[in-house]
Amino acid sequence: MSLRIGNRSFAPRAWAVALTAALLATFVALGWWQVGRAREKQAMVESFARGTMSSVLLAGATVDELPRYQHVSAQGGYEPTHQVLLDNMPSSTGQAGYRVLTPFRRANGGKLLLVDRGWVPLGASRALLPAIAVDANSRDVAGRLDQLPVPGLRVGPARAPGESRWPRVLNFPVRADLEATFGEAVEARILLLDASNPDGYERAWRPSLGAPPERHLGYAIQWFALALVVVVIFVALSLTSAPPGTQSGT
Repeated sequence: MSLRIGNRSFAPRAWAVALTAALLATFVALGWWQVGRAREKQAMVESFARGTMSSVLLAGATVDELPRYQHVSAQGGYEPTHQVLLDNMPSSTGQAGYRVLTPFRRANGGKLLLVDRGWVPLGASRALLPAIAVDANSRDVAGRLDQLPVPGLRVGPARAPGESRWPRVLNFPVRADLEATFGEAVEARILLLDASNPDGYERAWRPSLGAPPERHLGYAIQWFALALVVVVIFVALSLTSAPPGTQSGT
């Protein structure tokens, strides 16, 4: 097919049409995917902000029923002899270290609740673990419910072979790893201890976004811009000079 436009002829080749269509479909799909990711991340930001609008006193079996980032409180006591150090956890400024997970036995029963008491720095060597002692006295704890940290890619098992000391160092454990470590059922979510609660460390909590919504929107704009460039190139390459007197048609 050819079309006369002034002194130019628009005559795209079949392979160019097919290639352009494929590239357009790909770039537009990727752009909308990034828009979707931006919406998801924005929803997480809003959920994090809503988390402290109300607080829920944890009963025996309510953790799984509550939304992520919901602010909660619980009564009970820590079990300080069996704590976990989450490895490869940077501080708010990017310094290497651990996050401290301490099991909390609730007074009203239920599964073991793991309280994230915050970030501690790496010692002079990995053989020297940080001091994270805490008493087992009855207390109230409060904070947000969150998921366990998830890596982009975990290499190797959660626990190093032969590791049996306490506190136990684990590398991005999942719930099953923690249940095997403590020998009992644990809640699917952990509690991010409020900065105002005692016996904690660095607690600069924020949503686990990875990339913020604005970055995804930037990526989306890039993909849509590439789609536009493909259209411009397709049109430019399909236009040729038409001989005088040539009529439009097929």
